[in-house]
Amino acid sequence: MIRETLESLSIIAIPLIVALFVAYAAKKKVPVYESFVAGAKGGFDVAVKIIPYLVAMLVAIGIFRASGAMEMLVTALSPVARLIGMPPEALPMALLRPLSGSGSLGLMADIMKKYGPDSFIGILVSTMYGSSETTFYVLAVYFGAVNIYRTRHAVAAGLIADFVGMLGALFICRILLG
Repeated sequence: MIRETLESLSIIAIPLIVALFVAYAAKKKVPVYESFVAGAKGGFDVAVKIIPYLVAMLVAIGIFRASGAMEMLVTALSPVARLIGMPPEALPMALLRPLSGSGSLGLMADIMKKYGPDSFIGILVSTMYGSSETTFYVLAVYFGAVNIYRTRHAVAAGLIADFVGMLGALFICRILLG
């Protein structure tokens, strides 16, 4: 019952949100198309500014994975994962997602090939992907693009949010899939 309701809601959620934004903008007499084009132009300018930070972050992630540090961390954390009911195969997603969106997307694709998209692990890593953010990527790229170098509590807040997102994904998947 819950699963069918969530599936039905997910089909209409994004179109409904877009329609609500357009309706609200029309009510406020905002030129929607012109505003969209102006935002796209600003986005392009930001994209050009963040390229050096993006390259640096991708190199660091490549070194982390190629050095074997990821495998060592997964091995060390596997007992804790089992204790909370998380399959150790999902640990690489939990560790890589705060670092890289594209890296975690590739990892998710590998997990889908190995276990299948309808397996518990496949659904879990998909939910983890959607329930968390690329914290270090955001801090390195976007904070760097606007010259913020003292991140204060942003790292801790982002990592706590990622951790809660991972636990929430595990909890929801356990409820829905058993």
